[in-house]
Amino acid sequence: MSINRVNISGNLTRDPELKTTTGGTSVLTFGVAVNDRRRNPQTGEWEDVPNFVDCVVFGARAEPLSRFLSKGSKVAIEGKLRYSSWEREGQRRSKLEVIVDEVEFLSPRQQGGQSMGGQQYGQYGQMDAPTYAAPAPAQSYAPQNQGYAPQQGYAAPAPQPVAPVQAPPSAEVYDEDIPF
Repeated sequence: MSINRVNISGNLTRDPELKTTTGGTSVLTFGVAVNDRRRNPQTGEWEDVPNFVDCVVFGARAEPLSRFLSKGSKVAIEGKLRYSSWEREGQRRSKLEVIVDEVEFLSPRQQGGQSMGGQQYGQYGQMDAPTYAAPAPAQSYAPQNQGYAPQQGYAAPAPQPVAPVQAPPSAEVYDEDIPF
C-alpha cells in the first residue's frame, strides 16, 4: 500500500496562470515557495532555504480560484504528487508537481489595497466562514474604588467572585487501572 498526500504552506511565487485545454477543461498553474531550515556547515548558523513547488488545479475550481490568488499570497495546499517527464531538444527533462485538492487562504484578501473584513481568511469554497478570535483573558482582580462616588442612576457593577484555578488531577495511571 502507498499513500500519495502532500500538505504544504507558503507564499505564491508568481501570479497564477489560467489556461483551457482543447477539451474545455480549465487548468490553473502557480508556484509556492516553502522554506526549509538547514544548518550552514561553514558558519554553524540555521538558515531558511526556499523550495519552489509547482501546483496545478484542474476543472471548475480553477477559474474562480484564479481571482483570489496573486503573487505573495500565503496559502496552505493539500493534494497529491504527480511526476512528469519529457524530452526537449535532445535532453531528458522531468518535474514533480502538486495536483491541488484543497486551498486554504492564510493571508488577507486584498481589494483595492484594503482587506475584506470578515472574509479575509478561509478555505476556498467557504468564504463566508466566520473568523475566530482567542477568548479574552479572565480578570483575576477585583475593581477598586478610584475615589469617586457613582452618580445617581449610574451604579458601578458589583464585582463577581473569581473562582480559583484548580490543578488537573494527577496523571499517574498504571496498567492495573485500565479496564481492558
